Amino acid sequence: MKKNILMLAAVILGSGFFGVSAQATEPLKDAYFAGGCFWGVEEYFSRIPGVLDVTSGYANGNTEKPTYREVCSGKTGYAEAVHVSYDPAKVSLETLTKQFFKIINPISVNKQGNDLGSQYRTGLYYADEADKPVLEKVWKEIQGKYSQPLAVELLPLKNYYPAEEYHQDYLKKNPGGYCHISFDSLKDIPASDRDSLDASNYSKPPAEELKKLLSPEQYNVTQKNGTERAFSGRYLDNEEPGIYVDVVTGEPLFSSADKFYSRCGWPSFTKPISPVVVTEHKDRSFGMLRTEVRSRVGDSHLGHVFDDGPKDRGGLRYCINSLAIRFIHYDDMDKEGYGDLKSAVK
Repeated sequence: MKKNILMLAAVILGSGFFGVSAQATEPLKDAYFAGGCFWGVEEYFSRIPGVLDVTSGYANGNTEKPTYREVCSGKTGYAEAVHVSYDPAKVSLETLTKQFFKIINPISVNKQGNDLGSQYRTGLYYADEADKPVLEKVWKEIQGKYSQPLAVELLPLKNYYPAEEYHQDYLKKNPGGYCHISFDSLKDIPASDRDSLDASNYSKPPAEELKKLLSPEQYNVTQKNGTERAFSGRYLDNEEPGIYVDVVTGEPLFSSADKFYSRCGWPSFTKPISPVVVTEHKDRSFGMLRTEVRSRVGDSHLGHVFDDGPKDRGGLRYCINSLAIRFIHYDDMDKEGYGDLKSAVK
């Protein structure tokens, strides 16, 4: 449950907090999904760009203010469910529903993962009648893939009560806690519904894994603050359109639109693709005072920034090691999941 009053206020006021567009004029919308144990389902939806708040709770039962113990008795008629508050300008109900079907067994009756009981049934519940056709469309598409009838009920939302506080953000509070679903399908979210600048889309592998993934030269530069030899980098003379991402995490860092030839011996850019994707630090090594540039999520050493760049383009020169970045051609950006950033290239 990402309860954040300031965040929601920012949405209402049209602010840009948490990736919500300052130009968004559509009100937030609500969706309700029952997919078995709500711990994993809540965490899954919380990671989808455009989702602003998720709570675990109980839906479509026969009593008032049910407790977890009462729901587990199987006598209340409630299903464990999540309430998803989302920005329709960022992510569609159709996308959310399709992602939901990727984390459940839609033909399993009253059972998901290791959990058995009517409270673990699957369902799509709508509070807005206008949402019903969208849910029906996806439901029918999924039904077409099975010979057995789907066990996923599609009903109006009769009632919904948030679960006890200890259930909210359960997997964030207990990272090793029980979870019956996989998060792998998050990568399938269409580029138009992705926010490639959202830090939650990226993670840094453990040190031992990094040593296997990176070449010794890449590891030395990104993890040991090394520097590749001048004029040796593979991207120094690259003039193709595209973006440059962190070789460690895949987080987008620079656009070819901001690249220029500086004669310094390393790829140079006038600015990062967004100010939020890099961090700057004082560097007093080698008896000099410089400003080091590191990636936000991976904390990779990228290079340094200087104030001798093109004056008509801001005056900065981001001097970056080719070994710290990976180039993704404009034509491959959709395939690689960065389609939403194509406007930053052309």
